Amino acid sequence: RRSTTNHTNDNSRQTLTLVKTIIVVNIVRFHPDLFFDQLFFQKSSIKMKFYIATAFFASSCTAFVAKHPVHKAFRQSPLQAVSKKESYAVTLLPGDGIGPEITASTKQVLAALCTRFGFEINLKEALIGGAAIDAVNDPFPQETLDQCLSSDSVLLACIGGYKWDTNPRELRPESGLLKMRKEMGLFANLRPAKVLPQLIDASTLKREVVEGVDVMVVRELTGDVYFGTPKGIDVIDGQRVGYNNMIYSESEIDRIARVAGDVASKRGGKLCSVDKANVLDVSQLWRDVVTEVITKDFPDVALSHMYVDNAAMQLIRWPKQFDTIVCGNIFGDILSDEASMLVGSLGMLPSASIGESGPGVFEPCHGSAPDIAGEDKANPLAMILSAAMMLHYDLDRTEEAQLLEKAVEAVLDQGLRTPDIKQEGDGCELVGCKEMGDAVAKLVAEIELPAKVEV
Repeated sequence: RRSTTNHTNDNSRQTLTLVKTIIVVNIVRFHPDLFFDQLFFQKSSIKMKFYIATAFFASSCTAFVAKHPVHKAFRQSPLQAVSKKESYAVTLLPGDGIGPEITASTKQVLAALCTRFGFEINLKEALIGGAAIDAVNDPFPQETLDQCLSSDSVLLACIGGYKWDTNPRELRPESGLLKMRKEMGLFANLRPAKVLPQLIDASTLKREVVEGVDVMVVRELTGDVYFGTPKGIDVIDGQRVGYNNMIYSESEIDRIARVAGDVASKRGGKLCSVDKANVLDVSQLWRDVVTEVITKDFPDVALSHMYVDNAAMQLIRWPKQFDTIVCGNIFGDILSDEASMLVGSLGMLPSASIGESGPGVFEPCHGSAPDIAGEDKANPLAMILSAAMMLHYDLDRTEEAQLLEKAVEAVLDQGLRTPDIKQEGDGCELVGCKEMGDAVAKLVAEIELPAKVEV
């Protein structure tokens, strides 16, 4: 057993060594010419040579980080897939309405992809939404949560329907979705709205307005007025009063800002933060924190701010001004749906919900469309594109993700259209959900691989 005196002496020596190293590091940073003097280096002791070498290494690392802010930002963002491997476990949640139909088509496409690239995606289904309520009287059962958390990723179709609209709130399909986001820590939702050339005329806006639009909406998912407390409906002075709490902590804003900064730095380098800071204190905090994070850790990203009412108008007036948009839960809920209609149909839009760790959840933006369920009229392309996002963000399969995206564009080039994207007089062939899935699966097996892989 060593004495306290020996510990004290060791600590003193370590402190002295650290101080010497710090001094030399700063001399190297500000007077490097001194250490390039050969005579000085030759006369230096072995310890001094060690300090000099350490100083040069530290100085080089500092310079590298300063010149490569994107690398620094990436390390501070949760957008990192699991390590690439030959077999993945994915939880599949068919849900309600048209969910089982688009799920069947997506499974077929993924099977073709796995065959072509020689890897496995083991899909295991679980209950959520109305289907779970009917089966076990719980919109998001514990068994489903456990299975999701033990998977590499989660692929969800859609939930909801008229059948459950009059249920108590805790027994509605949407409550299961909110519970899943909260329990899995899915705080960031990524919704791309990219106008494909083949579907420009499907948009309700003029061609010159939407042509070339490529917007990513980054929405915070687990805070804001949807989760804030206190909330409820009380009787005050003889009348019912309903209230919710719009609340954000600094850490919640910080982490979504880092995701948005990372996304923007890998896209066009522009980020627009949406708030209502002119009247809401919570929005003022939002603006302050987003500004601090982006200016400090993402200096390569051009940050702007816009009030939510103006942003809603600008998305319709001139959407091409936007590259990446970041906003809170309720503003993002509204704006992401608005942005989706730039494309012409919700049936074409995927989304990703991610957390700080663990699997993400990937799902189409559209609802369960119970009015056409079972009629083979659904569009499976949004769920197929959601599977592409899963491959990219969760499974480290970028090349395979790009092939899926290419196959979707190719099937549109062939003139195949489901009812939601079919235009009168467009000369395209009207097909159902199954036939569209068959066509994409066939193209996945046959088309050429993308010439260049973006990482």
